[in-house]
Amino acid sequence: MVIINSVQENSPAHKAGISAYDKLLTINGNEIADVLDYRFYQTGIFLKLEIEHKNGETEIIEIKKREYDEIGLEFETYLMDKQHSCKNDCVFCFIDQLPKGMRKSLYFKDDDSRLSFLFGNYVTLTNLTQHEIDRIIKMHISPINVSVHTTNPELRCKMMNNRFAGEALKILRQFADAGIKINCQIVACPGLNDGDELRRSIEDLAQLYPSLECIAVVPVGLTKYREGLYPLKPYTKETALETLNIINEYGNSFFERYGSRLVYAADEFFIKAELPIPETDYYEDFDQLENGVGLISLMNEEFASALEQCDYVLEKERYITCAGGVSAAPYMKMLYDACEAKFPKLHIQAVAIVNEFFGDQINVSGLITGGDLINQLKDKDLGEELLIPAVMLKRDEDIFLDDITLEQAQKALNIKITPVGNDGGELLSAILGE
Repeated sequence: MVIINSVQENSPAHKAGISAYDKLLTINGNEIADVLDYRFYQTGIFLKLEIEHKNGETEIIEIKKREYDEIGLEFETYLMDKQHSCKNDCVFCFIDQLPKGMRKSLYFKDDDSRLSFLFGNYVTLTNLTQHEIDRIIKMHISPINVSVHTTNPELRCKMMNNRFAGEALKILRQFADAGIKINCQIVACPGLNDGDELRRSIEDLAQLYPSLECIAVVPVGLTKYREGLYPLKPYTKETALETLNIINEYGNSFFERYGSRLVYAADEFFIKAELPIPETDYYEDFDQLENGVGLISLMNEEFASALEQCDYVLEKERYITCAGGVSAAPYMKMLYDACEAKFPKLHIQAVAIVNEFFGDQINVSGLITGGDLINQLKDKDLGEELLIPAVMLKRDEDIFLDDITLEQAQKALNIKITPVGNDGGELLSAILGE
């Protein structure tokens, strides 16, 4: 049962007489508890909604609509109830490595399976009840994105500081047997779940094929705020290379056996190992972009294609600055050089922002703060426009991790700042000022 916050005007629900503050009990006899129930059961042409009106009376209301049209009900929150928080205390958790005093929402640890289906978030499975597992299978909601980290039950309990974390691995087999597609993530920590443990995890997860779609192996991110936390080491060139060798060994074997690599390393492993980023064919369908797998390769291909097809004429001199993280800086510089070669009147100053806020072990663009951006660019001649990766800002909001707004950064640097998405064509357009 959920309370209806409002009803869209002229929607099927509005025409049927449903009002704000009525309660939605069931759709076609199926109990409605949250957004998954609502979105799944509202699909259809003929629906019977059990409604409890504000006066306490219960009524069955019949609605006819086009199959995939929305009913028109709106609720107080998107999920229709509270977001599920994480019950684990992972030794590598990035949130535990945040300094005090940041905005409250950054400290919330999400582990909500509904957000996995709706937005691609990763879950640990330790939050799922058997009712929720059965519902996922019944609805055949797919794919599910799972933070596995290790398939060794004892090690998983240790790494996640949850005595039930190992038992939760059995849920993977239930989903695989039901044909639910699974994307897996392994946050690799030197000395814990790498080496032979990584081999074990890859081999165990491969047994879930064809339900297994892919595995992303991501190096642990360590900030300078780790006092009192589990002693973890960063990856070195040597350990990154060892991990890459394992991943590529299995990836090559799986490709011969299944026609898919199945397991992929995040771009950062190639950067740390000082190896070239693979071509786009290596990444197949780019299923793990959110984990930083293939981002650079895809950007390179998109940018090169857009540049080749571009017939734009730059009529006057254009001076701009492009700022980003340290790890991607050499690869982005190659794109800027190619652009300047085609457009002689274009002048690009590339700046890699060192992460003073979290520490220099953190070198991706998405974790650059407004303060670091301002402090490291304030004495530079930035030209007429500053381009930054859009991932520096909170999704759908013009605010950096340290609560500095885009407007404040523009005033501090006295320049127009343009956030650019991770798309080669969009980047080229922004560079040219189209």
